[in-house]
Amino acid sequence: MSETPRFYIFHGDDEFNLSKTVNKMRADMAEIDSAGLNTAEFDGPDTTAADVLSAVSAFPFLADRRLVIVKGLIAHITRKGAGETGKKQVNRLLDDLPHLPEWARLVFVERQKVPANSKLLKLAQSDPGGFEKTFAAPKDLTSWLMQHAKAEYETVLEPAGAYAISSVVQGDLRRADNELLKLASYTGGEPITEETVALLTPYTSETRIWDMIDAMAAGRGDQAMTMLHQVLAEPDQDGFRVWALFVRQFRLMLLAKEHLESGGTTATLPDAIGIKSFQARKLPGQVHPFSLENLENIYRKLLEYDTQVKTGQMSIELALDVLVANVAR
Repeated sequence: MSETPRFYIFHGDDEFNLSKTVNKMRADMAEIDSAGLNTAEFDGPDTTAADVLSAVSAFPFLADRRLVIVKGLIAHITRKGAGETGKKQVNRLLDDLPHLPEWARLVFVERQKVPANSKLLKLAQSDPGGFEKTFAAPKDLTSWLMQHAKAEYETVLEPAGAYAISSVVQGDLRRADNELLKLASYTGGEPITEETVALLTPYTSETRIWDMIDAMAAGRGDQAMTMLHQVLAEPDQDGFRVWALFVRQFRLMLLAKEHLESGGTTATLPDAIGIKSFQARKLPGQVHPFSLENLENIYRKLLEYDTQVKTGQMSIELALDVLVANVAR
């Protein structure tokens, strides 16, 4: 029978799942009547190894375990500049962690991955009373979203819908989960589509950028400008993010146009420009109104405006206005 861990190192940049795991430990502890007397939390920069070890080693009151959560202590005592004081704290932990009492549940929470050569990490991996888990943010957010929708909300999230969510949450898994909860509640078990995401998600999605580009291509400058300012007026909206989406979309359009005019097909387009098939499905229709020369000129203008923004010659809002006005002419 394996030994119950007495100290844990949870680390990595997946803050959502890391926090979910720690919250589960808090919830399990809360089932004990005296949980409040047997639970403590510390911030690494404001505490010491000695304080943490003392707290977790104290005999629990009317309970079988004591939970202590400490955030950022390892990063703090191993940081550059921690000096001799940091080394002493590391050594104190290395000496004492293998001898924690059986009731101890000491959880180190680190928001970045602890280096593989860390002595504390190696101890957690090798000691019978230690436990280590890395929480890494998913490399493919669209796949994670589809899996999470199925596992957590028993809902099918279509690939295009997953891509739409991933394009607006920018890797924030907590925000992604909140959006999925809202969307799953709205659809009531029906599949979540790209159209549903566009309807309910208040952030700028690539769908909105596509609509603006379609209006610009058709010469509907006033409509495109109205849509742009509606997007910029949304709470917490960032003009730089809208700009980045424009740059990315026109780059894909230029690559798609070059591929199609050189004899490529819509079937080979995704592999040719390095995107998913559902991402590519709208590109042939979107690039049709533009000539290759048009797209090359627009992309050069984007780079020119980008330089002017970065050198303080133009605000991002003005750059967006000028872009929309020029393309829609």
